[in-house]
Amino acid sequence: MKADHDLLSVEPGRVLVTGATGLLGSHIAERLTAAGMAVRALVRPTSRTEFLRAIAVELVTGDLTDPAACARALQGVSTVFHCAAKVGDWGAWHEFQVGCVDATRVLAEASARAGIRRFVHISSTSAYGHPLDREGPIDEQAPLGKRVWPLDYYTRSKVECERLLWSMVEHSDFPLTVIRPSWLYGERDRTTFGRFAREFRRGGVMIVGPGTNPLSAVYAGVVADAAILAARNPDAQGEAYNITNQGRITQQQFLDLLADALGFPRAKRHIPYRLAYAGGFLLEMQDRLLQRREPPRVTRYGAWLLGRFLEYSTTKAETRLGWSPALTYKESVARTAKWFLEDERLRSA
Repeated sequence: MKADHDLLSVEPGRVLVTGATGLLGSHIAERLTAAGMAVRALVRPTSRTEFLRAIAVELVTGDLTDPAACARALQGVSTVFHCAAKVGDWGAWHEFQVGCVDATRVLAEASARAGIRRFVHISSTSAYGHPLDREGPIDEQAPLGKRVWPLDYYTRSKVECERLLWSMVEHSDFPLTVIRPSWLYGERDRTTFGRFAREFRRGGVMIVGPGTNPLSAVYAGVVADAAILAARNPDAQGEAYNITNQGRITQQQFLDLLADALGFPRAKRHIPYRLAYAGGFLLEMQDRLLQRREPPRVTRYGAWLLGRFLEYSTTKAETRLGWSPALTYKESVARTAKWFLEDERLRSA
């Protein structure tokens, strides 16, 4: 990993991190405060803020869809890391509209009025839509929103957020940089990692297809490094960067690392990709009709994340930002599992 002072020479002044109580935002805040930066977070009144308080992040209470709250949070701020979003493959479109699209629009407009120097937006490779298998490696020149599935609200929201922001760049020279990570994991992941742990416990994890496909999964800490490098690079304004892997790894290899780190038997059973996808679709339709709040055990998006044969190029970030992953998959999965098991123990005590 690069030394902190090399990573963190962002614009002078306070830094605002949205989504700082979540996975990636907490890693960005952690790195910035460790380097002595003044970091502020805009948080909801109900958010868990123990971690942020422990690392001396200044907290402003409010909602991203409230222009006045955004204006308060942006006072004296030079750089914004916008990580907040409704994350996951389940929910009504209204939730994604408010939590992703509306929140991004209000914050970006407030940032433009405040004259911030750089707005780093955390998007996703989902903004590319659903390219066909073996169509990649997908680089940053690929079009957004390709073959978006009906009712895939997470993907739709990511596409709409980016289009909104690029429109601001086109019409007002908005100081935008976009980071497109793939499936994220790491300490303070309270969604995906927990779902895998539950499935491993019940013996329900299945390998989608043969398991030899490349998996696009990436540790939140190395994505945070890339976002900070992009924020300090003047040539990164108006650019997007894929941050999607820590070296090539297959689905089988990644699932084996998860099982080993969590202390469960490795997954052995396979399910054909088309069957997993069709099963996810049927479960989604059933649970939507029943208006269930919790996601089904299998979704189309989950089957696609695991079983697709698709890669994203990180060459642009490596060559232009000097980014390289600081940890191997084995190291970062072990860190994540250790945190998860300890957090689970504390919550059940």
